[in-house]
Amino acid sequence: MTNLNSEQLMEMEHKYGAHNYHPLEVVISKAEGIWVEDPEGNKYMDMLSAYSAVNQGHRHPAIIKALKNQADELTLTSRAFFNDKWPLFAKKLAELTEKDMILPMNTGAEAVETAIKTMRKWGYLKKGIEKNKAEIIVFEENFHGRTTTVISFSTDPVAKDDYGPFTPGFKIVPYNDLEAVKNAINENTAGILVEPIQGEAGVVVPDDGYLKGLSDISKENNILLAVDEIQTGFARTGKMFAFMYGNIDPDIIIMGKALGGGVFPVSAVAANNDILGVFKPGSHGSTFGGNPLGCAVAIASIEVLLDENLAAKSFELGKYFREQLLAMNSDKIDIVRGKGLLIGIVLNESAGKARIYTTKLKEKGLLCKETHDWIIRFAPPLVITKEEIDQAMESIREVLG
Repeated sequence: MTNLNSEQLMEMEHKYGAHNYHPLEVVISKAEGIWVEDPEGNKYMDMLSAYSAVNQGHRHPAIIKALKNQADELTLTSRAFFNDKWPLFAKKLAELTEKDMILPMNTGAEAVETAIKTMRKWGYLKKGIEKNKAEIIVFEENFHGRTTTVISFSTDPVAKDDYGPFTPGFKIVPYNDLEAVKNAINENTAGILVEPIQGEAGVVVPDDGYLKGLSDISKENNILLAVDEIQTGFARTGKMFAFMYGNIDPDIIIMGKALGGGVFPVSAVAANNDILGVFKPGSHGSTFGGNPLGCAVAIASIEVLLDENLAAKSFELGKYFREQLLAMNSDKIDIVRGKGLLIGIVLNESAGKARIYTTKLKEKGLLCKETHDWIIRFAPPLVITKEEIDQAMESIREVLG
């Protein structure tokens, strides 16, 4: 334990840490469930869940137990050898996603890169696209990570400026517009990469039928549909995966964040044999991907979601939370949107920027984060109770009512 106070720790980070984040001015030193605590002992309700990586709640006992038990046995082998946890994790996640195969990585961005490589390689080997001509259709306002290739198709100047030259091979079209997708397809199209709900863009929910439309277009044109479920997956939106709202079977499922239960970075791509089978030994990999420690944690993380029925809980409590927010009839709020416990409040410009309100909410013991200046995102751990939502609403009414 450090004896430094919050002010000293923030000053130290400002001095020694690169300034690539603009954190809310609170230092977290302890956490359990939906509650976090600063060095001075002040308690706060977490309404961000580390961008939905802590769906199971902070330090869930079953996940911590799996972490500790595995740390006493074996932590890393690399994939140069077999280990006794990766096969169990692969089987569990394959059964959950109803796909033949899993390819493990560590971070969400790595999983997205894996999906991009999968679609391109499949395009050349299976579809017969001319070498180095493959194209992937992506969407305006997307967020899929921070790597050079991924930001190459970002439309956010903050994420993209001064990082060129950029990776070619991506066609950017408007989100929630099926005609634009149809018009972008040609003989070089290998795949479509989409967020079922755009999280970082401000919890943008597409029209009913949009995902089904993308799936139909993909099948008609022999292209792969990859859904990025890194933020929306693992019960966050009221179903195990958000694509389930569209009643579709995507070709590739990209996962991360809550797969590691908030204690260890674990990500993965799921697809069938005819797609992930394009990889041969040496053609893709990761030293830490499929490590025993991460696999043990991921198995426990999935079991918690299933055992505690967190998808159904997220669905019910999310509906209740949105109803409470709408019932405020606040002149500061333009739109309340979302599914499950992934909720975005779009402010009227006359209300002022979202940071004003996230700061005020922090002062009342509620931690949430602004996105794109005018939007506040509420995404508490899925173990939150109705009573705790009522408690949060008291502060929200005081600040936004």
